[in-house]
Amino acid sequence: MKHPVDAHVGKRIRHRRWMVGMTQQQLADKVGIKFQQVQKYETGMNRVSASRLWSIADALEVSIDFFFEGLEADGSLEARDDSLLADREAMELVRAYSAIPEAQRRKLFDLARVLSSAA
Repeated sequence: MKHPVDAHVGKRIRHRRWMVGMTQQQLADKVGIKFQQVQKYETGMNRVSASRLWSIADALEVSIDFFFEGLEADGSLEARDDSLLADREAMELVRAYSAIPEAQRRKLFDLARVLSSAA
């Protein structure tokens, strides 16, 4: 049975991998494991050891604490809506948005705000 913390860490791995545009195979190659192991980590079926999480954090260019954001001190999840993070189209939009230079990103954000208020 999956532990909620393992599932959360796996979701955060998948989230960051998506944000940087990396495939499971690319992450696996950087960390020195098989892509099937990345799949098991991302679903929370296998726990990630401390040393492996360190390597994953390095490969994804984040600090270790990134994977634990959203957890309470007792290991329970903060009350929040993760449905946006699970939406593939929304994640692609966020990734594309973050690649836009700052000046154009600000204009795009203002446009999106106007369009959403008109809907």
